[in-house]
Amino acid sequence: MRSFRFARALLALPLLFAGCATPGKQGESAGRVARFFLESGDGEGVPAILPRSGVALRLNPKPVITESDVVGADVAEVDLGRCVRFQLAPAAARDLYRLSVVHQGRRLVLQVDGVFLGARRIDGAIADGRVFTFVEIPDDSLPLLVEDIKVGSAAARRKDSK
Repeated sequence: MRSFRFARALLALPLLFAGCATPGKQGESAGRVARFFLESGDGEGVPAILPRSGVALRLNPKPVITESDVVGADVAEVDLGRCVRFQLAPAAARDLYRLSVVHQGRRLVLQVDGVFLGARRIDGAIADGRVFTFVEIPDDSLPLLVEDIKVGSAAARRKDSK
């Protein structure tokens, strides 16, 4: 059963890179929608499987960070390798700080365009509004992913401000 879930997750992965973003003007992309979900504390919730590792998680159904909360994203090089660093808006950073204090030990799970791509354990209070997340895609795909997330987040913030 686990191998079936893993295979299903792998089949969904190409959708992420096949232009899931809705096109805007000719040659322009609407970007990608990046959201973070909190791991459920009671084992109930929405199932999620990471594509490469096959890690199965149960998540709260409502995202704790949405695309309009993200004000920046870039590829970061840390001791363990390359990851994506998300910078949150001040209000979202305060919410994340409170959440990270209360829910230490749980994981924040990154979803991009409906595909769960990475998770990070909350190992302490996140006070600076920066979330570092390893994603389960090849390192050479990270720059394009980050640029698409920036475009999607900017579009969401513009839409929210109207």
